[in-house]
Amino acid sequence: MTNNDDDIGPIMDRFAPYVATLGRGPGRSRALTRGEAFDAFTQILNGEADPHQVGAFMMLLRFRGENADEITGIVEALQASVPPAPHADLDWPSYGAGRTRTLPWFLLAALALASSGVRVLMHGSNEFGSGTPVAEALAALGIPAARGMDGAAAGLDRSGFAYLPIETLCPGAAQLLGLRRLFGLRSPVNTAVRLLDPARAAAGVDGVFHPPYIEVHLGVAERLARPRLLVLKGGGGEAERVPAKPATAHLWSSAHGRSELALPAREGLPPAAEATDLAHFLAVWRGTADDPRAVATVQATLGLALLALGHAATAQDGEQRAARLWAERRLA
Repeated sequence: MTNNDDDIGPIMDRFAPYVATLGRGPGRSRALTRGEAFDAFTQILNGEADPHQVGAFMMLLRFRGENADEITGIVEALQASVPPAPHADLDWPSYGAGRTRTLPWFLLAALALASSGVRVLMHGSNEFGSGTPVAEALAALGIPAARGMDGAAAGLDRSGFAYLPIETLCPGAAQLLGLRRLFGLRSPVNTAVRLLDPARAAAGVDGVFHPPYIEVHLGVAERLARPRLLVLKGGGGEAERVPAKPATAHLWSSAHGRSELALPAREGLPPAAEATDLAHFLAVWRGTADDPRAVATVQATLGLALLALGHAATAQDGEQRAARLWAERRLA
């Protein structure tokens, strides 16, 4: 995103109207249209905007609040910068940074689903999170993160699962996410990368930190005519179900529009195990650790993925199927 042209005047003049549109003040500023957002982020990703402009622009976007048209344009600009991805059935973004997160139990749900024959493409970044990063947990399981689309294709063909770090998938987006170090705040790019869907999968499952973001995610899915997307307020902002609490899953389907699915709490779950290290994580995957709460989290999350895919119609159906898939998972 660094401009190497000595004469930046024309570039600044081209991008400046977008900053002005957002920042003119009460009664005069407005959100960007979908086309304007696409053009603005295309300029940013191509290094055609001055870094000072980019910083001001990003914080104005945040200050104004997220808008489905704007986010759709951002997603389309990011998608245009990403090479074609291999075929996948389920898109699974992982960009959570929850302060209470420890181990990524949702990852075990994704791997169990992949072992059943569903091709799962996970992408993400846990750079600003406090828990165990996905790439680190995968390494403990002997699964390397993909280093490019060829590596992702090989992983999907071999095991049905691949993980693409955002810095590999879309370096420009990774740089924009990194601006959080300078500002101490997330930006709308954090939402856009969750909706990147590089494989244009038949379904997606996504988690958000705060319920107001659900409407934006559904609105973007609708505008992009995605086949199916399930969104919920998930544990640590991830697509992870917390089974001890009731929740609502929000589903977008191009065939049936929007709907809501009640996710009842599971009663009688024991406290979480004290162990929170990768050795315990690996033992749960192998079935050598007794941690009913962790297994319940994995199975409930696996049920979410089945609902997203349309392989289950209700939460109860999803969890029953998930229990079978978990029991039948391949460990190698």
